[in-house]
Amino acid sequence: MAENRVLVPMDKTQLELVEADITSLEIDAIVNAANEKLKLGTGVSAAIRDKGGPSIQEECNRIGGTAVGTAVMTGAGHLKAKQVIHAVGPKMGDGDEDRKLAAAVRSALALADRNGLRSIAIPAISTGSFGFPIDRAESSAASFVADSAEAAAPRPLEVSQLRPARTKVVEASS
Repeated sequence: MAENRVLVPMDKTQLELVEADITSLEIDAIVNAANEKLKLGTGVSAAIRDKGGPSIQEECNRIGGTAVGTAVMTGAGHLKAKQVIHAVGPKMGDGDEDRKLAAAVRSALALADRNGLRSIAIPAISTGSFGFPIDRAESSAASFVADSAEAAAPRPLEVSQLRPARTKVVEASS
């Protein structure tokens, strides 16, 4: 990761703000801010498609899609990460956006946990073309991640929440 870091100690969790490019992280999984059809189009999805190669979209095509608030996992193609978790957040204006965003983040974290992953990077889901305000998405996601990490698995989990020029990393330890 990059040089700029800010640590925020919490109870069993450490929140770390750092700079990062999600497609260059050597971790277990990165999260794609996906759409329901799992088409890798713009923003984070485009970067994942461009750097990861066609195998990621091919796996998404086989899966076919997933609902808002859910997540599915594919391989990571040529990326340094081992897996890509595709989490579908809400479009601004669809209603109940905060609950749907929470569900998408929790689904990604649960999928990582069920598959024994120890590190995951999450972008600001639903921002960009879905129109969710980035500051609201970041603060909501950081809260969901911290709550999940505090109550979670007995093993440490490192979670990065990414934004252009900023990443939030949460390490949960028991």
